[in-house]
Amino acid sequence: MARSPIYEGPPRHTKFYRDKKNAKFLGVCAGIADYTGFDVALVRLGMLMTFLIPGSPTILFYLLAGFFVPDRPYELEGQTADEQKFWQGVRASPRKSARQIHSQFRDIDRRLADIESFVTSENRVLAQQIDDLK
Repeated sequence: MARSPIYEGPPRHTKFYRDKKNAKFLGVCAGIADYTGFDVALVRLGMLMTFLIPGSPTILFYLLAGFFVPDRPYELEGQTADEQKFWQGVRASPRKSARQIHSQFRDIDRRLADIESFVTSENRVLAQQIDDLK
């Protein structure tokens, strides 16, 4: 299925994409697994179970998603497992992720302040060691 090359800006880590690399049919289940962090086999099994429910619109939704959801951009392919886990956490709870990042920055700032106070203090041993390095 050919799509027109419409530029939508840089790829976003928090958007849902079809994962054609790990696809079996249209890549929707692989995309759901990537987006949520669930195992792709469990997502496929769950999708299959909902397909078997009489009168379920799941097949229609699956086909619509397969047609309208964009493919995963090439720029997002080289993510490490840690990066994928981070972005899945951001998608699941953006506020919690922002609080964690803020907390990490506060910790780094505190440690830098400790280092700065140690370096600028009247520490004769440290001053002697620095002079010895020269």
